[in-house]
Amino acid sequence: MVQNILDFFRNLPQKQCTECGKSIEEQHECYGNKCDHCLGVSDL
Repeated sequence: MVQNILDFFRNLPQKQCTECGKSIEEQHECYGNKCDHCLGVSDL
């Protein structure tokens, strides 16, 4: 059965950090697979 494309994307699981397993927010310009903490990025 063909699924509505919007439903498909809404139902995808959250992306997880490959190092610590925490959920990470995806960004349109990045295909990274580690969270900011594991990358050593600090909030300013």
